Amino acid sequence: MSRSRPSTARLARDATRMAVAVPQVVAHRLTRLALAGAAPNARDRREFTRMGAEKVAAFQQSWWNMGVAALAAQQRAALAMLSGNPARVARALASAGTDVAARGLAPVSRRATANAKRLRKTPLRPGKR
Repeated sequence: MSRSRPSTARLARDATRMAVAVPQVVAHRLTRLALAGAAPNARDRREFTRMGAEKVAAFQQSWWNMGVAALAAQQRAALAMLSGNPARVARALASAGTDVAARGLAPVSRRATANAKRLRKTPLRPGKR
């Protein structure tokens, strides 16, 4: 049975993308918070609301993905154990952690890189770049 699994390379790629994107997003948003002060305009309020909402959504998607990946890994390990083949069991267990981590990181990485791309095009204050 052939199936596509997230690999160590995918996990490393997503982690690297996040390592680049997250500081950019944080710097942009913190600067906007500082510039907005005590009276943020409507544009800033929308962005600040978006920050919280997308974190919750990414967290939920991440946990869902990891739960599904963990269940699939448990099923693969159980089937491997039933086969009586120790090498098959070892392969199933060895890939489980990477699969779960890669599936959990994927939605967070996608959002962070999309935000970095979007915010690079967005001026900190209207009419300024």
